[in-house]
Amino acid sequence: MSWQFLFHSLAKEDYKEAYLWYEDKLTGLGERFGKAVRNKLDQISNNPEAFGSRDNKKFREAKIEFFPYLIIFKIKKRSKVIYISSLHHASKQTHKKYRK
Repeated sequence: MSWQFLFHSLAKEDYKEAYLWYEDKLTGLGERFGKAVRNKLDQISNNPEAFGSRDNKKFREAKIEFFPYLIIFKIKKRSKVIYISSLHHASKQTHKKYRK
């Protein structure tokens, strides 16, 4: 059984906002960002426990390559679900980073 992703609705908004911001800065940069996110999700899916946590032990962080963003997620081993809490800009404050 492979891992399933579930996304918090605000995590989807985080992604869309970042994608549009990068695309507005340079045509094609939004797509490059999207590809980097997809690549990191593939890595998470292949080995979700390889990623550690910093502040909240229930949530893990995965740094997106070339962009200052983290994918914040938690693992539900029994149901093989990876719950994506947020797509977080690494330099923003952490108070909005974790969503239940």
